[in-house]
Amino acid sequence: MSVASHSARSRVTLKARRLPGWAPAGVGAAAILIAALAVYLPGAGGPVLTSVVAALLFLVGLGALSTVVEGGRAARNRVATSLVYAAFVLALAPLLSVALTLVTKGSERLNGYFLGVSMKGVSAFDNKGGAYHAIIGTLEQAGIATLITVPLGVLGAVYIVEYGRGRLAALIRFFVDVMTGIPSIVAGLFILAFWVLVVSPMFNNGRPEYSGFAAALALSVLMLPTIVRSTEEMLRLVPGALREGAYALGIPKWKTITKIVLPTAAPGIVTGVMLAVARACGETAPVILVALGNPAINFNPFSGGQSSLSLYVYEQAGTASKYAPGRAWAAALTLVVLVLSLTVAAKLLARRNKLAR
Repeated sequence: MSVASHSARSRVTLKARRLPGWAPAGVGAAAILIAALAVYLPGAGGPVLTSVVAALLFLVGLGALSTVVEGGRAARNRVATSLVYAAFVLALAPLLSVALTLVTKGSERLNGYFLGVSMKGVSAFDNKGGAYHAIIGTLEQAGIATLITVPLGVLGAVYIVEYGRGRLAALIRFFVDVMTGIPSIVAGLFILAFWVLVVSPMFNNGRPEYSGFAAALALSVLMLPTIVRSTEEMLRLVPGALREGAYALGIPKWKTITKIVLPTAAPGIVTGVMLAVARACGETAPVILVALGNPAINFNPFSGGQSSLSLYVYEQAGTASKYAPGRAWAAALTLVVLVLSLTVAAKLLARRNKLAR
């Protein structure tokens, strides 16, 4: 046997057999066809059951075909990969369904008129009114809560990571974890008992003052643990070599934190802040308890009742009127777009940081 023929036979022997590229698609099409003929057309089940049967047939068929052609090892790899893709689709399907429903139903009523008027003087059975007063309330309440919570949360995380040692740091971390699970109604009750019923009467001739500021305080209680925990994790991800290099150059610790550590962790901190803001914008119970709601426009968050988009959705969804669901869906879409816009703007501002790139 010549050397050339031996090399050619070795190449042929070492080359593994593979399924053609169209094989998975063909197996999938066959699985869908069989499932439709066996389940959907006879009326034995709907689209969900048909999809489940088709997925099972696809996994069995692809695994069997791959075992025959490629061997058991490759077949197990193909089945595992298919399961990963299936899990991704299952996780994505509810999100896409909610987004599609929200856009479809919310866009029917969402227009300039809806965004520019309030519900003052509009009855539940009137095909008028909008969410301008609720948008103002959401922006003011979330803005005040952010101004209060972000400095406290970031400074608390800096203390835990950079300075905190021993039992005090562990105690702070424990209480932050406990606060993470506090229901929103408890935060609202706390501000109602402390601020509205005890503190505000001192500045309002002995009468409790329900206001948007009180709602912002309740939202701050809910936002604080999220910001502290997310900032803490981002600060721990900053490489220690950056701190050591700054210390080696004689830079003080406080300046190292403010000029190197925090700018490096800024994108992650911004993400945590926007998660907290999104939660605050979607809370209803605290606003009901301490702001009471208001169908009219109130630009003053420190005096008088104030509404929010989440409260507006809650009120309209519970109203027995054929016009109320449309207003509720439009307000829900407005809230989602508002939070998305704030998140995108915050991420773009964070990307301008040179140290974070």
